[in-house]
Amino acid sequence: MLPTATASASAAASSIVASNTVLLSQSRIFNDSRSLGLCIEPCLTSFRTSSSPLHCSNLHPIKAMAGDGTLSIPKADSQASGFGSKQALISLSDKKDLAFLGNGLQALGYTIVSTGGTASALNNAGVSVTKVEQLTCFPEMLDGRVKTLHPNIHGGILARRDQKHHMEALSKHGIGTFDVVVVNLYPFYNKVSSTGGIAFDDGIENIDIGGPAMIRAAAKDSFEGTRMTNCSEGSLLGRLFQHVASYDSAVSEWLWKQTVGDKFPPSMTVPLSLKSSLRYGENPHQKAAFYIDNSLSEVNAGGIATAIQHHGKEMSYNNYLDADAAWNCVCEFNKPTCVVVKHTNPCGVASREDIIEAYRLAVKADPVSAFGGIVAFNIEVDEDLAKEIREFRSPTDGETRMFYEIVVAPKYSKKGLEILRGKSKTLRILEANKNEKGKLSLRQVGGGWLAQDSDDLTPEDIQFNVVSEKKTPLDSELRDAKFAWLCVKHVKSNAIVIAKDDCMLGMGSGQPNRLESLRIALRKAGDKVKGAALASDAFFPFAWKDAVEEACESGIGIIAEPGGSIRDGDAIDCCNKYGVSLLFNNVRHFRH
Repeated sequence: MLPTATASASAAASSIVASNTVLLSQSRIFNDSRSLGLCIEPCLTSFRTSSSPLHCSNLHPIKAMAGDGTLSIPKADSQASGFGSKQALISLSDKKDLAFLGNGLQALGYTIVSTGGTASALNNAGVSVTKVEQLTCFPEMLDGRVKTLHPNIHGGILARRDQKHHMEALSKHGIGTFDVVVVNLYPFYNKVSSTGGIAFDDGIENIDIGGPAMIRAAAKDSFEGTRMTNCSEGSLLGRLFQHVASYDSAVSEWLWKQTVGDKFPPSMTVPLSLKSSLRYGENPHQKAAFYIDNSLSEVNAGGIATAIQHHGKEMSYNNYLDADAAWNCVCEFNKPTCVVVKHTNPCGVASREDIIEAYRLAVKADPVSAFGGIVAFNIEVDEDLAKEIREFRSPTDGETRMFYEIVVAPKYSKKGLEILRGKSKTLRILEANKNEKGKLSLRQVGGGWLAQDSDDLTPEDIQFNVVSEKKTPLDSELRDAKFAWLCVKHVKSNAIVIAKDDCMLGMGSGQPNRLESLRIALRKAGDKVKGAALASDAFFPFAWKDAVEEACESGIGIIAEPGGSIRDGDAIDCCNKYGVSLLFNNVRHFRH
């Protein structure tokens, strides 16, 4: 049984958590706040168990990078170390609160073995330290690259105390066992992702070699002799290997970008960390969780995953999907814009200098769909806009106050946030940063993943060519066509959008044929279709007695599409017959 910890030991345990340090004990690790524990480094979520050492099903998740993260793991009773005392090996890059840790371990009866700068810092704090070279009989060398990579160190970590021949081998070679290993790694991730960047040689020097080796060795040894059969979530020690894998994935990603630069390496590891367990998935019978992508490419790259939730119920699986769709769409527009999304499709979009007017128009585009949807803005939500969101009545009856699942914006005024919080206890209020362009898009299929560039093209990147002959489009019509084109990019295929004066009037989405999508969009636009612009996410396979002719007969003034059909000539002839302007832009925007 470990001796009762002193106040300094308690502080030491806290310092381990504060400095994101891995600590492994070969004897029993208690979750008592007075004894030392284990804390997984930043890319993993911390856990605490109940006092029962075997029932891992009692785990309760704690917010990542916060909380004390101790856990209880059963292990064969610790034998005395090779030289009759308990030994702790400490090797830290981040030495915050190191003195508390050292004093706490000494108070618990440990002999401390340490390396280089860590040993010097402990000495300066008055903690007795045995330097690693005293055990290895070999000096640190190569600017500190070689310190702990030695049988006298790794033998003391890896030896199984329940195996007689292991202990005999240690005795024969005069190697003592380590009861505790405390490690944190060179801050490679923070260094290479810093705003100012880092020179290639400096990046290489920040790749930790000995630290990951010690973590792996200590974790492997803690597995052995340990029964984890009742742990429904798998062995917690396995998370140490996940952490090292995440560290290595950052190194791999950075080196590939520095030396090759291609987005599609021959192999790829995506480091994910659990942000939250969700109530359920897309449907109540599906279990689900939400993970943060810790790839270097995602550092400060914006998006819904890193949004701040100011208010409301916890986010659900579908909430994340819908909020992502709304945010990605609204961030495409330069003017003040409101986007309303339902089931990942924008059902209302409007741009105005007066954002309140834009909000009203976006809702009016399809008020039935907007009810219970997601509302996104690309500018600050101030007091006046917040009041409008809170009080706006449904255009269908003028009485029912509009209900939304989520409001997302880049920022909120203090008063605006206060007003929105008063609209509903359940309303989720998100503050997000704009997604950076050039991201890699990943999507899972059975047994594999599809990777592609994100679809970042906007109307400013595209040439719209007039291919009809009977009518030259007005500047206002060209603007309408480009607005509709930017909207249709975010609608599920087959997609049709009808728009005018920077406002979506109707959209048809997700139909197996383009004609049905057109008819849905026309029905939603109603009488406002006269002179409006129509955008199609892909070419029209037929024109006569099909989508193009029906659009012309409805009163559409201008059509924008990629072109590329073997019947493009029919589309041109049809538009010429009805006096409709036709634009080809050679860019398809399929969205599946």
